[in-house]
Amino acid sequence: MNVIKNTNFNFPNQTNFYKGKVRDVYSFENLLVMVASDRISAFDVVLPRAIPFKGQVLNQIAEHFLNATRDVVPNWLVATPDPNVSVGLKCETYPVEMVVRGYLAGHAWRTYKSGLRTLCGVTLPEGLKENDKLPTPIITPTTKAHEGHDEDISREEILAKGLVSEAEYVQLEQYTLALFAKGTEMAAEQGLILVDTKYEFGNKDGQITLIDEIHTPDSSRYFYADGYQERQNNNESQKQLSKEFVREWLIANGFQGKDGQVIPEMTDEWVNQVSERYIELFEQVTGKKFVKDNSENILDRVEENVNSYLKSL
Repeated sequence: MNVIKNTNFNFPNQTNFYKGKVRDVYSFENLLVMVASDRISAFDVVLPRAIPFKGQVLNQIAEHFLNATRDVVPNWLVATPDPNVSVGLKCETYPVEMVVRGYLAGHAWRTYKSGLRTLCGVTLPEGLKENDKLPTPIITPTTKAHEGHDEDISREEILAKGLVSEAEYVQLEQYTLALFAKGTEMAAEQGLILVDTKYEFGNKDGQITLIDEIHTPDSSRYFYADGYQERQNNNESQKQLSKEFVREWLIANGFQGKDGQVIPEMTDEWVNQVSERYIELFEQVTGKKFVKDNSENILDRVEENVNSYLKSL
C-alpha cells in the first residue's frame, strides 16, 4: 500500500525534527512544516499499519476548518503546499489541550458510567444516559503529554500549577467555546452533530493563536443528526463519524493500550475499511468530494512540493 508511515526529510535551513503520534514536524526559524502521515493512533498507541489517504483527509479537513474560522480566532496556518502538508507559524505551545464536549460520549460517558459525577472539576447532572446532549457545552482540559497518556486536569489545577495565566486561560476558554459554536453550526449544515472535539493553542508574539488541526476525525466525534433523537429514545447506539469505531474494534479484540495487551492483527480488508470511513468522513464533514492523490511515490511528491514552497519564500 502506498502510504506515509514515516518521513526522514532533510530540508534546507531545517532546525529541528519532531515525530508526533500522527504528524512529523519539521522546524525552521519562524515556520513549522507539518507532514500528516497515514499513521493511526488509539489509546495513545500508534497502531502497526498505516491507513491509505488518512493523512490527506486530516490535512485537508484541518485546512477547510482553519480557513473557515479565521474570523473567530487567529490561527497558525500559512500554506498547504501538498495534500499531506501544512506550513504555519511557529508558536510557543500552551501545555494543555482544550477538550470541549456538547454530549455525554466517549471518555466522558465512561467516567459517568463508572459512577463519577465530576470530570476535570466540572459537575455533571444526574439522570443522563450515553450520548445525551449536555445542558451546555463543557470544557474538560487535558495536559499535553509528549510521552504516554494525556491526563485530565481541572481549570483550578491548571491555574494552581501556573501552567497558564488566568487572563490567558479565560481567553482560551472563550476561544474554545466560540470555535465549538462555529464547528457545531458548520456540522449542522452538513446534517451532522459535533459531539466533542479538542483544540490546541500557542502564543505568537503575545497573541493567542489556534494551532494544529481542528474538527478532524482524529480530534473530534460527529453523530448523524437525522434519527439522533429517535435512537436516544430507543436506547440505540448513535450512528457516528469518528475514530471511535477503531477504538471499539480494538476493545472488542482485547486491546485498550494497557500493559501486556497485544494489538490485534490489522488485515488489508480492515485497513481499507478504515480508509473508506475516513474518506466518507471528509465528504460528510466538508460537503466536498474527496480527490485521492494517487502519486506513485508519496514521499517524493511531499519532498518536492515542500522544497519548491521553501524556495519560493
